[in-house]
Order: sequence, then C-alpha cells, then structure tokens
Amino acid sequence: MAEQVAKVDPDLVARDQEGKPYTVRYDAVNAMLLNEFLKEHRKVEAQTQINERQDAIIARQKHEIETLTAALKAQAAKSRK
Repeated sequence: MAEQVAKVDPDLVARDQEGKPYTVRYDAVNAMLLNEFLKEHRKVEAQTQINERQDAIIARQKHEIETLTAALKAQAAKSRK
C-alpha cells in the first residue's frame, strides 16, 4: 500500500533506512483529505449562491413575462373592438 501511495504523493509515506516506502502517514492523508473536502465544500457553497441568484432572476423574469403577456392580451382585446 505504501508503495502505491508513494507513486501518487511521496510526502504521504514514511520510508525505511533503505529509503523504501515503509508505511502510509495516515495523519497527513487525513489532513490532505480534509483540506480537499473543504475546497470542494466552498465550491458547492459558491455554486449554491449562484443558483439562488439565478432562481431569483428567473422568478422575476417569469413575473415580468406574465405581466407583459397580460398587457398584450388586453391591448389585443381593445384593438378588436
């Protein structure tokens, strides 16, 4: 296992006297995983805020379209008389 981890990130393994990967430094792995999780969490939070803003814009546009459609229908009805 340590050999495989060393191929990905040499800083995550402890080595023996011969310099061969001996064991995985799980404390470093946990810290790295937490850091990566926090990065992804921040991305999700930012995307959530973007989505909320877009939802508000869509709601306003929908309302505006409904208002304009009603006004056009009323205007068309007046012009038919």
